[in-house]
Amino acid sequence: MFRRIRHAENRPDDPLLPDDLEEKRLIASLKFEINACFEVVDKGEMVGWLRTAVTRPGAPGYEENRDFFWCFGSVVEPYRRRGIASSWLPIVVELMDRFGCRVVTFDSEEESGHAFMKWLGAPVKGVGAENRLRIAEVDWKMVRRWIEEGEKRNPQTTLERYDDHIPDSMLDDYAPQLAALLNTMPWDDLDHGPIVETAETLREYYRRMDAEDQQHYTVLTREPDGVISGITDITFAPYRPKILEQLFTGVLPRARGRGIGKWIKAAMLERMHEIYPDAEWVATGNADSNGPMLAINHKLGFKRYRSGAEYQLGRDELLARIEELKVRA
Repeated sequence: MFRRIRHAENRPDDPLLPDDLEEKRLIASLKFEINACFEVVDKGEMVGWLRTAVTRPGAPGYEENRDFFWCFGSVVEPYRRRGIASSWLPIVVELMDRFGCRVVTFDSEEESGHAFMKWLGAPVKGVGAENRLRIAEVDWKMVRRWIEEGEKRNPQTTLERYDDHIPDSMLDDYAPQLAALLNTMPWDDLDHGPIVETAETLREYYRRMDAEDQQHYTVLTREPDGVISGITDITFAPYRPKILEQLFTGVLPRARGRGIGKWIKAAMLERMHEIYPDAEWVATGNADSNGPMLAINHKLGFKRYRSGAEYQLGRDELLARIEELKVRA
C-alpha cells in the first residue's frame, strides 16, 4: 500500500512497477553494492521508507568510491513534518561510520524533499531533470538527415547496433571504454569518485535487467583504431510499454564536433520506432549543465518533465546538525 500511495503522490501518470518485480529488487543479492532498508510503521501501516547504498568492499572501483554513501527516503504526505525523516539521521551516521564513508548524497524531485534538505542545511550540488520526447511529434525527416550527415561526415567511423546486451566476448574491451565515456558526464559540484566498469560489473547489470524482463539496446560508433567514440543505450520494459527509457549517451571529447551525438541518437530513435511502433515517449535524465546533450535533445523535441536536485553533506557536518537538533529539543 505504501508504494502505491507514494506512486500516486509522485508519479501518478506513469505505470507502477509490478509487485513481483519490486519483490525481486528488494530481495536481490547485489554483487557490488550493499543496501540497507528501514520502514516506519504506524498502526500496522507503513508510512516511511529509507534505503541506503554503499559500494561493496572488493567491488571494482571500491577504493575510489568507498567514501560515498547514498540515501533515498520518503514519507507519505499525512505523516510529513512529524520528525520521521529526521529520526533517520543518526542511523545514517551510524552506517557511514560502519562503512568508513565521509560524504552522504541525497536527491529529491519533490518540494517536500527540497524543503527537508534546506532544513537540514544540505547544499545543492547538482541540478537536473527528466526530459521526455513525445514520439508522435518527432521530425523523422530530420532524424534521417542526421543519420545521413553522420555517415557522410565520418566516412572512416563505423556505426554498430546491438539489439540486446553487448556480447560477452566484447565486454573486456567495451567496459573500460564505456567507463571513459561515462566519466565525461558533468558532475556539477558533486563530490564523487570515478565510475569504474568491468566485464563483471556489466554482467551483473545485465543480470539485473534480465531478472526484470527488460530489453536492452545499444548504438555505438567506432574509430578506425578501434576506439569507441560514441555510445547510446535504451531499455524497454513490458510493464511500461508506452515509455522507452534512454539511459546514457556520450561522445569522447576528441570526437566531438563531427555530428556523432546526433548520429547515434537518431539511429537509435529510428530503430526503436521500428521495433516499438506503439511506444509514445522516450524518457531520459540530464544534468542542467550538460549543454551539448541538451541541445541535441531539444532539437529532437525533448521537453522538461520533472526537475530534481542532488544534495551532499559531510559526515561531520551531518553529525553536527544532529547534535544541534538534540540541544533544541
